[in-house]
Amino acid sequence: MLNGKTILVTGGTGSFGNAFTQYVLDHYDVKKIIIYSRDEYKQFIMSNKFKKYGDKLRFFIGDVRDRERLYRAFDGVDYVVHAAALKQVPACEYNPMEAVKTNIDGAMNIVDAALDCGVKRVVALSTDKAVNPINLYGGTKLVSDKLFIAANAYSGAKDVCFSIVRYGNVAGSRGSVIPFFREIVANGGKELPITDYRMTRFWISLDEGVQLVIKALSEAKGGETFISKIPSFKITDLAQAILPGCEMPEVGIREGEKLHEVMITREDSMLTYEYDKHYIVYPHFDWWSNSKIQTGGKRVEQGFEYDSGSNEDWLDTEQISELLKILNQTEQKGVKENI
Repeated sequence: MLNGKTILVTGGTGSFGNAFTQYVLDHYDVKKIIIYSRDEYKQFIMSNKFKKYGDKLRFFIGDVRDRERLYRAFDGVDYVVHAAALKQVPACEYNPMEAVKTNIDGAMNIVDAALDCGVKRVVALSTDKAVNPINLYGGTKLVSDKLFIAANAYSGAKDVCFSIVRYGNVAGSRGSVIPFFREIVANGGKELPITDYRMTRFWISLDEGVQLVIKALSEAKGGETFISKIPSFKITDLAQAILPGCEMPEVGIREGEKLHEVMITREDSMLTYEYDKHYIVYPHFDWWSNSKIQTGGKRVEQGFEYDSGSNEDWLDTEQISELLKILNQTEQKGVKENI
């Protein structure tokens, strides 16, 4: 599927971009991977990390806001994975126009460049926060998702396919609860603050996120939203796994924060099919044909909702502890590779 292809990853110097690049280079004989991002220092670090792959990797300084630069970068590209975004909720709340420029205008630039430059497939990374959004980041990502799905309607006779991959915070990612708790413990803290004792989250690893993107690149017909079937955990159990026996003062939910991560709404249930390891929400447009629905799945019951609070698969404290050990080993391996 990816052999002989040129793949461009926007925001490619982040944790996802590094993991995706490593996986693709290890498992496929691609023609080239282009890392498109704004940070020259991160590109320098990443180029050293992957220097053994030589001509397989290229770096392109650019911003998704820069339409002309995207057109230049997309020349000769087969597949695009769009991972660039302003994603820190507080930063988006205080800088709303910047979030709009990157997450919405940038998405439109990606769509236009893909359509005009002969790109064959585009997979855009989404977030649970785009589902019933209550903060600006979620609102901009909802619009972004709609743009990528609708792009299939005006591709005309062009051989191009746009799809979405949706998941929540990756375990251990920047700005998520795991590094927050770890920092408190590293600084000698004896208690871990909980915004709300009822709060739950999904657990997804970087590798699982990468696998879902590969699946979308391989199987999407255009307009689908791919969602992994993953376990839930309670934030209180995570705290106890990181610092057993600690005090957990309840400090109150933050602005723009949800009790549970929602991946599929009841309203989407009529368009959702369940497969062995994932769900697919199919588009609801005149241009979509049911003949494109993948075999091997079944439509979920009407009114079905997939959220971390009502999930059937749960991690207990012991299981979380084991996953944290694996996460630590993965992070330590990455640090050694960067030395």
